[in-house]
Amino acid sequence: MFQRIQRQLRTLFCTVIAATSLAAQPRTLTILHTNDMHAAFLPHEATWRKEVPKPLVGGFTELEFTVDSIRKAKSTVLLFDAGDVMTGTPIADHLFNGAEGGALFEMMNMIGYDAWAIGNHDFDISQENLRKLTTIAKFPSLSANLVNTKGEFPVNNRDYVIVNRAGLRIGVFGLMSQGLYGLVNPNNLVGIKVLSPVETAQKIIDRIDPETDLIIAITHQGVDEDSELAANVRGLDVIVGGHSHTRLTSPKVVKDVIIVQAGTRCENLGELEITVENDRVIRHSGKLISLWAGASRPRTRLAAFVDSMRAVIEKEYGEVIAQLEKDWMRGRGESNVGQFITDAQRDAAHADVAFMNASGIRANVAAGPLTKLKLFEVLPFRNVLTTFQLSGTQLRQILLHSLQNDEAVLFSGVHATIKEQPDKTWLILDMSVGGKPVENQRLYTCAASDFMVAQAKKYFGLEIQQPIYSRMTVFQAVEAKAREVRSIAGNVEDRIRITH
Repeated sequence: MFQRIQRQLRTLFCTVIAATSLAAQPRTLTILHTNDMHAAFLPHEATWRKEVPKPLVGGFTELEFTVDSIRKAKSTVLLFDAGDVMTGTPIADHLFNGAEGGALFEMMNMIGYDAWAIGNHDFDISQENLRKLTTIAKFPSLSANLVNTKGEFPVNNRDYVIVNRAGLRIGVFGLMSQGLYGLVNPNNLVGIKVLSPVETAQKIIDRIDPETDLIIAITHQGVDEDSELAANVRGLDVIVGGHSHTRLTSPKVVKDVIIVQAGTRCENLGELEITVENDRVIRHSGKLISLWAGASRPRTRLAAFVDSMRAVIEKEYGEVIAQLEKDWMRGRGESNVGQFITDAQRDAAHADVAFMNASGIRANVAAGPLTKLKLFEVLPFRNVLTTFQLSGTQLRQILLHSLQNDEAVLFSGVHATIKEQPDKTWLILDMSVGGKPVENQRLYTCAASDFMVAQAKKYFGLEIQQPIYSRMTVFQAVEAKAREVRSIAGNVEDRIRITH
């Protein structure tokens, strides 16, 4: 009996030593990553390029080809996405397997994602739709700090997973931005709470550190917040980030935490290669791979599915509705596309003034035929045109608030001259609505999206009283205006003039 126990102890000891030795050996792992794809499953024009015709970039067929090429060349590969799969093209509204946008997650299944972190725009349709999307996904939906009022995970999300690859035990958890309520219509977030990313991350790291050799956070909060996270937690190795659309052409390192992010709209695939030894990363290198659309790619099951979805979208959205004489180029200040959108809202609502948040304009469009599809990419949200009354005094307050808080609010029907004072505050020298000086006590009819109305404290610095919600979306208002004018000049009017 004693000899048998000795043999068992020797076997157990040898097993532990072997396992420890294996974990201590250098192991190399390749992490591929995307973020903020915004339903860009098809190639699109690289609007920043000067040549004509502009080259095409992105799309899931090119993504799959590049991922598969790397998988063939590298021994161990993980593929992650850092959120905002939804909102950007009409496929996000297309019903598939019971969920709007479901086809996107079926494509991600085919590409072979290992995990993703939920983004704010993945809530844009509804919580129920997001739950259906996470059911379609055959890979874990991670968001550790996204809970309901009972502390439960509300959309089939999980806090973390541990996967075994290349002899490594890899802990992966997800985080959502604490700014979620300022990014999504509050009606879609009823009962949702976002816990502190730093506190949540540290709890998970402490819990899984003894069981892992490598810990990765997939976050949807932006590169600045990722840097704060890295600076304030212990035991984290890698952050695969999203939300800020940052193109980190090489990894950013904060307190030995490696931070990566790959831009937006499936234009790049991030590749991070790391070597792990004795529970720490001893080497790393990273880059972005531009996903220029190839002339021909292998006919895979995904390629056939992409083509079938393309046919559906083009049938409904391929119609040319106007001609652009100049490129539509968005920005934080006055832009030709922003002015056209605000003018269209003002006309549709028969309002005196209209507002638009510049961040709600999601794409540039090259001069030439404007299709319904291209317009949808500019305005992919289901925002409803809303009217309300504001006094002249309140209009002045909104103008000053937008400047002092850099909220990038665009105006239609308003002209003003503003002076920046030595103390960095602003003084309105003159302001008119409809060509007439603003009367402080007069009530003006105003128009904006229901999203801006819900976020009025942020964009306007005041609450909107008694808003009236129409049955028309902002997209429909702009589409109608484009069809009416047929040819869009694209000139930029100097509406808010700043002097020093």
